[in-house]
Amino acid sequence: MAKSDTKKIVKGAKPTRFYLNVVESFTQERTFLAIILVAFLLAAAFYQDRQMAMWIGFVLAAYSAVANDSIQSLGTFIESNKKRKWWVLWLFTGGIFLGTMLVGWLLFNGDVTYQRLLNNAGETKYPHPENFSFFQVIAPLVLLILTRMRMPVSTTFLLLSVFSIDTDGVTSMITKSTSGYILAFVLSFAIWYFAYGTIRKFFKKRHAHFSWTFVQWAVSGVLWSVWLMQDGANIAVFLPRRLDVAHLTVFLAVIFLGMAVLFYLRGDKIQEVVSEKVRISDVRAATLIDFTYVLLLIYKLFISTIPMSTTWVFLGVIGGREIAISLARDKKGHKHRLRALSLISRDVLYAGIGLFISVALASGANPAIRSDLMRVLGGWFGL
Repeated sequence: MAKSDTKKIVKGAKPTRFYLNVVESFTQERTFLAIILVAFLLAAAFYQDRQMAMWIGFVLAAYSAVANDSIQSLGTFIESNKKRKWWVLWLFTGGIFLGTMLVGWLLFNGDVTYQRLLNNAGETKYPHPENFSFFQVIAPLVLLILTRMRMPVSTTFLLLSVFSIDTDGVTSMITKSTSGYILAFVLSFAIWYFAYGTIRKFFKKRHAHFSWTFVQWAVSGVLWSVWLMQDGANIAVFLPRRLDVAHLTVFLAVIFLGMAVLFYLRGDKIQEVVSEKVRISDVRAATLIDFTYVLLLIYKLFISTIPMSTTWVFLGVIGGREIAISLARDKKGHKHRLRALSLISRDVLYAGIGLFISVALASGANPAIRSDLMRVLGGWFGL
């Protein structure tokens, strides 16, 4: 074979490999893409039918919200219990889910959201619509796509913004979530930076005692329950604000079974956001992260009933830890610090993208929000 012919083959190898990778990726995701296509067609066909739109939106929200937020409420739990049977983890967390939702339903007269969507006076900034818009029904579908892309976006912004009656319902969530991120980052940084030497010495020289497993399961159980009190509204937003027995039964059954799928898949692709962080698989590190996180959620739970992005709080906890470890380590060079900064910057970027998409969907679903947004943008650009 002539040298010129060899060069032609080599030159053509890269494009061929690229196309093969594209085809392989498409083949691997064909089932997911088929589900997305069917769900999109169902949303387009039935969004004007109130009952059908409600149930389609709810089913999509039930899986997409838990799947995306699994990294914060269950991610470290899944990562540090990879050797355990998936159904054991499912029954443990599923039982806590059923108990938490039933308590909320009984305490708040049919409201499983712990007053995130409905206050004592029966007032809400996120009313159950008489007629659903197309943007409301596809919001969880967008979240499902972003989850598949391993983007830890805020389910609160994506799913609640499209139901808000005005911009105040959106801005109040952003304000509370931003303060939560800052508080989480600072607290987590302080813990891991100033105690890093002690933590590293303790973790490195000793194997985790079996009692750590009980501690971690207890902390994870409390975290999961408190998370449900905060973010259960993201799933229930498609259903009536007060659930009767029939609605409650469907609500519990769909999510309980959806959790089985999630644990069977071990968190699916979004779990990689947790897995790539430093030493998360150590049960002691996972427990300390979850303990910091749950303290912040409990504080934010009782300070007000305004919905909040728990994703942003979790990213603050993880971000503060990663930066603190990178600065506290004695290792020479800047490679590990740049890696930590890169991971945190990427997570913040994804959260920002999620917020942008949420506002876009909200403006499409609600003319009042769209009008306010155009007025603000007009003021910025002098239009």
